[in-house]
Amino acid sequence: MQSTLHPSAGSCTLVGAGPGDPELLTLKAVRAIAAASVLLVDDLVGQDIVALASPGARIVHVGKRGGRPSTSQAFIEKLMVAQVQRGERVVRLKGGDPFIFGRGGEEVQALRAAGIEPVVINGITAGLAGPASLGVPLTQREHAQGVLLLTGQGQPGSAPTDWTLLGATAHQARLTLVIYMGMRGAQAIQDGLLAGGLPAHTPVAVVQHATLAHQRQALTTLAGLHQSIVREGLASPSVIVIGDVVRGAQALADRAAAPQPLCMAG
Repeated sequence: MQSTLHPSAGSCTLVGAGPGDPELLTLKAVRAIAAASVLLVDDLVGQDIVALASPGARIVHVGKRGGRPSTSQAFIEKLMVAQVQRGERVVRLKGGDPFIFGRGGEEVQALRAAGIEPVVINGITAGLAGPASLGVPLTQREHAQGVLLLTGQGQPGSAPTDWTLLGATAHQARLTLVIYMGMRGAQAIQDGLLAGGLPAHTPVAVVQHATLAHQRQALTTLAGLHQSIVREGLASPSVIVIGDVVRGAQALADRAAAPQPLCMAG
């Protein structure tokens, strides 16, 4: 019997699915999804994006969510390698950008160790899309000299993040902080940044489900961060944006809430 394996024909592409809105996919991502014979799909990738796959493609959901039952990273990497070795055109469909807190680097290493050179297609990360949905320019020069993308959930066994040091650095260097996976540790983040000298009145935005129809957000201050999250019932997946650039979002909110002038007929 002739073998069905075609190792030379296999390939793997890591595709950033962006924050959720299918219209934010790149053209290159859409073409890769449509050409895949196997898609390994993250938990946060919506059905509207998965629907772009070929009708004959095999869809495998490999969900990974903090605090919930998840597919192990080791299993995902073994599955990727095995499917490529079977000759499949594998697309690893990842929320946001594969290389921004997406563990894409680990997957590239695993593929290369197996002799497979992957292609990486970037996606819009929530740390950019969330603030943009509120009209927040992360590096508006009168308010910020730069931006730091941070995780609120460090690798198990690693030293905890020094939020006090980050607070001092952000204050002195005029940096915007964008924190992923920070909801459960919001109180510790708030306390550390305040201890580092970041002013209590520093504007903060929390954006949940950025770019989706059910997006929710809260505008607050550093001193009110944790209380606002609890009061508004916000949860993961969310990004926390801290810095004076958030004043732009507050200005838009104030304008939207202001009474509109009456148009007088001529």
